[in-house]
Amino acid sequence: MHTEERRRLLLARLRKAKQPLTGTKLARELEVSRQIIVGDISILRAQGAQIFATPRGYILPESGEGAAMLATLVCRHDAAGMEPELQAIVDNGGAVLDVIVEHPVYGAIRGDLLLESRRDIRRFLTKMKKCQANPLLVVTGGIHMHTVRIPDEETLAAIRDDLRNLGILVEDEVKHSGGK
Repeated sequence: MHTEERRRLLLARLRKAKQPLTGTKLARELEVSRQIIVGDISILRAQGAQIFATPRGYILPESGEGAAMLATLVCRHDAAGMEPELQAIVDNGGAVLDVIVEHPVYGAIRGDLLLESRRDIRRFLTKMKKCQANPLLVVTGGIHMHTVRIPDEETLAAIRDDLRNLGILVEDEVKHSGGK
């Protein structure tokens, strides 16, 4: 199989997936190494594919007619505020796709999350603790952004209200339509 054909098949497989696919699973399906898949994902991203790398695997956001909306929420809190913040989003029906901080030297630094439930949040926080990793918000004194996927304006309003009540919401978000 040629490289371009493999990348085309990889992208098609990600488009069909309803849940994240691990690099190992994709490698097995395409009969290549996981390192080849990682490289292919990087090339596809460079070509404009919006592929999220999450703790559970790779996934493409929904797009097209009827797709969920995306919004960017600007938040501020310390490490202790992570769990209540993330729970406020998922408990109201949103999904946390990523976290973004503006580094003074490197510019925007983005980490894919794809947290859709309290179970996902527990896994994420457990992994952070096990790895003794600092959250990206330490770079910016707690200020960060999340891209969230929401089904409708009502859900966004509920999320914003809860974040505001927690003292976490900084300013109005930027909304996007159609999953891009």
